[in-house]
Amino acid sequence: MTPRIVAGLQSLSKPRNSQNAAARPRDSDDSEPSLEGPAVGNPVTHSQIVDIWKTLNDIGCGDYTLEELLKGSKVYVPPPAPKSEPSDDYKALMARLRREQEQREYERMANPLPPMETFSQRYPNGANMAQAFAAVNRPTNEADMGDDDVTYNDVHRQLMLILNFVASILGVAATLWIVARWWSTPARLFLTMGGSLLVGIAEIAVYSGYVWHLGQADKKDKTLKEVKEVLQTWTVGVENEAVVVGGEPRDQDANLRQRQKGHR
Repeated sequence: MTPRIVAGLQSLSKPRNSQNAAARPRDSDDSEPSLEGPAVGNPVTHSQIVDIWKTLNDIGCGDYTLEELLKGSKVYVPPPAPKSEPSDDYKALMARLRREQEQREYERMANPLPPMETFSQRYPNGANMAQAFAAVNRPTNEADMGDDDVTYNDVHRQLMLILNFVASILGVAATLWIVARWWSTPARLFLTMGGSLLVGIAEIAVYSGYVWHLGQADKKDKTLKEVKEVLQTWTVGVENEAVVVGGEPRDQDANLRQRQKGHR
């Protein structure tokens, strides 16, 4: 209720003549709030406000307009219902649980649990063992750590091959679709799909042939045996000369590194 509604109800509760006494708002239903003892903030329904406005107009109070009665009104939110008193069984249960919790806390305080054993306490030599394991399993060469350039190059080559296949298929499909623009849509669609399928099969066939050729080349290289042969042997002595085994001395050989006496 707004102050204006309260004032209108108070004016209706004090009739000045018999005509005003007959003009009163209708009685409230059980589902509607009571209008007895009006006060600002009390609940009131919209139909009750309309009845109050009509009754005020009937008795000649034209200064009470519906807009003035509704000005400042808010949606009424009833207060929450009071909580019901817990039963005796519930109170007894809560009291028993509190006693048990207090007993557990007292037992924990009187007999504390032993401290948790850490990993270093459990395994005193664990750090040394971990370092030794890491040292034993450490790669011999730094190049062995992680992926090498060969792996990256292989992945890059495969990605470029896939992109090449996709670009070729899309390019042929777009070309066929544009070229057959005067055909019907189903015919253009079948032509484009057929051309793309043929290009994909051709790409796969070419790549399979390339892989087969590389495999044959590798097999051929493995069949070739490498023959190592000693062409010439030198013996180097303390003197400033190099002698070919079974041959003549070669003091003037430009490709021979000689170690002179008195030099390191």
